[in-house]
Amino acid sequence: MEKKSVEEGKTIAIISYLTWVGLIIAFVMNNEKKNSFAKYHIRQSLGLVLAAFVLGFIFIIPILGWLVGMVGYLVLFIFWVMGLISAINGQEKPVPVIGPKAQEWFKGL
Repeated sequence: MEKKSVEEGKTIAIISYLTWVGLIIAFVMNNEKKNSFAKYHIRQSLGLVLAAFVLGFIFIIPILGWLVGMVGYLVLFIFWVMGLISAINGQEKPVPVIGPKAQEWFKGL
């Protein structure tokens, strides 16, 4: 990837990891610029947000759902940190498990 493209999209990429509101803001900011580095991280962040949403439904189930939910949220937090660090360092490194699927499912963004 071109270094200029990474530098231009780095701020948007970082914003995309700052809650779901940041994801929406990053999507709107990148809508006219169409920076490929920012798009990559927006897709990664969207995958993480949707996974957290699904975990929220699992968390409704008493006891077993709570255990799975807590472990799942811990894993998602680790993945979120990995994605954020990747954006800060200017790398297109997918988060484990969710990252490759997010790139495939949301390639139209």
